[in-house]
Amino acid sequence: MELIPKNLLNRIPKLYETEEQNNPIAYVKLFLEGWTWFITEISIDNNICFGYVISPFGAELGYFSLEEIKSIKGSLGLGVERDLSFKPTRLSVIKKAS
Repeated sequence: MELIPKNLLNRIPKLYETEEQNNPIAYVKLFLEGWTWFITEISIDNNICFGYVISPFGAELGYFSLEEIKSIKGSLGLGVERDLSFKPTRLSVIKKAS
């Protein structure tokens, strides 16, 4: 199964399109064992994303590779999953909830 289906990929802003926004929208939520990635921008050409990452070490905005995320396996051998019930949400709401 594709981690991010094409119809959803086409809705996510391209890299740097929202850099002037104070409160961009996260379009995708990926998760695995204490890690959560909220994608606000993506470069489809090289699978680089920008967004908000919550880890056991803290939370920060930054760039991450979709290919690397796809290769991660958790302690039970499971891969990263997409939250199918996640709706596009402003980062301020996500930060308050985390």
